[in-house]
Amino acid sequence: MATLASIYADLGYFDKNLLKNSRSQESLLNGHPGPLLPGIHIATGPEGHGLGVAQGFALAGKEEPRFDVFCLTGDGEIQAGMIWEAVMYAGAKKVDNLCLLVDVNGGQLDNPRATAFPMNNMEGWFESFGWKVVSVDSTDYPALLQALGDFKQSPRSGKPTAILCRARKGFGGYSSFCVSHKGEIPPELAAQEIQFQERRKKLRTERYQEILASLPSEEAASLAGRGRAMGIGGEGTDTHGVSLKDVSEAGPKVRKAPPRDKRIPYDPDRLPVLDPSRSYMASWVISECMKEFGRSGKIATVDADLASTSGLEAGLAWADSTKAFNVGVAESNMINIGEALAALGYNTWVSTFCPFFDWRVMRRIAIGYQERQEVIESSGWLSSGHNLDLVFLAAAPNFETKTNGSTHMGNDDALLFGELAHLKIVDISCPNQLIGFMRWVMEGNKGLVYARIMRSASALLYGSDFVFGYGRGYRLKGGQDDEAVIVSAGRGVHEALSAAALLEKEGIRAGVVDMPSFDPEMMTTLVKDGRPIILAEHNNGFLYKMARESLFGKDRAGRIIALNTLDSKGERQFIHSATYDQLLERFILSPKGIAQRIQRELGR
Repeated sequence: MATLASIYADLGYFDKNLLKNSRSQESLLNGHPGPLLPGIHIATGPEGHGLGVAQGFALAGKEEPRFDVFCLTGDGEIQAGMIWEAVMYAGAKKVDNLCLLVDVNGGQLDNPRATAFPMNNMEGWFESFGWKVVSVDSTDYPALLQALGDFKQSPRSGKPTAILCRARKGFGGYSSFCVSHKGEIPPELAAQEIQFQERRKKLRTERYQEILASLPSEEAASLAGRGRAMGIGGEGTDTHGVSLKDVSEAGPKVRKAPPRDKRIPYDPDRLPVLDPSRSYMASWVISECMKEFGRSGKIATVDADLASTSGLEAGLAWADSTKAFNVGVAESNMINIGEALAALGYNTWVSTFCPFFDWRVMRRIAIGYQERQEVIESSGWLSSGHNLDLVFLAAAPNFETKTNGSTHMGNDDALLFGELAHLKIVDISCPNQLIGFMRWVMEGNKGLVYARIMRSASALLYGSDFVFGYGRGYRLKGGQDDEAVIVSAGRGVHEALSAAALLEKEGIRAGVVDMPSFDPEMMTTLVKDGRPIILAEHNNGFLYKMARESLFGKDRAGRIIALNTLDSKGERQFIHSATYDQLLERFILSPKGIAQRIQRELGR
């Protein structure tokens, strides 16, 4: 971070005074830079993420005549598995506008003088995945510049480039203390090191001026110009009168990003019209909608070998195959690529099964989202429309996985990811609701959304005129005369309606509310009415948790009965696979089970 920030300050991205008191509360220079710092487009820090994001930028840039992407990593960082997810995919997809520089310094955090294990034949590793590999001594500036120049100027071969930059940690420092990781240098030693570095800089500047003075005027001016372009210079002029003024004094280089219009244009008449007498699979609905939304050229999708479940790839590829990606079994790489595409302004969708999303990557993205929002709201270098529109399409939630085993059961994901700041949780119950949700996303600037979709076909609960709103519940049955109200989401809403029908036969009026996203105002109104509220959920109780938090401290908490997959002690648990009907029976979430519980509550 210190090196990057210093270079950005030298180039005029921000005032050099910003370098003072870094990592303090009053400084924008955090331990790892993010969008708070002008010119940094993503949150950084967790090792292994950067190459996947860089690859995403490069994939999008393949459509441009010259959109080259550079990524810096190290021999310690490439021990991370997600690095190799990106290496494999970039090689296979011939992402030859991507250049990776690997700092091969032979050390890492715990031991700056040795890697955790031998890392021999690094060249062979990259070559085996279809990369062009160049190995250089990174202390030899001409050799490194030559390697970079070859990448920029040579004809492209269909291979991404890896430049292995061999050196050692601490090179360039005088004290052996510099061979450390995040070392806090004592003030006396710091002053000594700065003195040595200033002396070196002075000698190099004098030598630079001597070289310029020895050259013909035209050649000296050309060389000085190249130096200024790279931020190299000194004070005053040389013997030819060529200015050597430091480029950072020319003024800031940052221009405020112009606003983006994130709305996706489409023809509503080209969206699917569903037959109320039929059932539809979510994947089919998504595919048909993406055929129309994709015509805008502003949509991007990334699947991880579950495109048959999401419907994303088939739908978008029908209109725009250049932005429909499938990375294979590599969810971390999928999400990193998705972030890059969203940062470039695309309305981006990534999809896999609920339990397979990578918390590490999602958390880092959410941090970057927050920083972007803070910059936008403070009228910083980013304008409106420059935050991410990124949908995490979570397939097979709740009981939809059925017999695939506990590891595939999505009964805890909403609770887990619901703790992630800035992530909106949505649980879809109906094909027409899904279309309404997608149209809502296409309005733009909806941020980070985690949308859970049913895997099997389902009947319609809403008409084609359904309008989705986040944080809003929908009453499907009943009114003020209800004796109880069943609140659910996803496929649980269908069971709730069937339970209400059974109760109606017994002379009991039960209302049904579909809450695809938690609606605190509606929940408060329901509990104030005093009737029993049945929260019937095919998971560990996401709505139940949200209700308790929302109602905490209220004068009247109401009668809330939770029917979900918590164990007999009310603790969260994983559930074993079974058929859908067996799971309903086990957790008292079948229509009959829900109806009987309400009858007991009412004493009927």
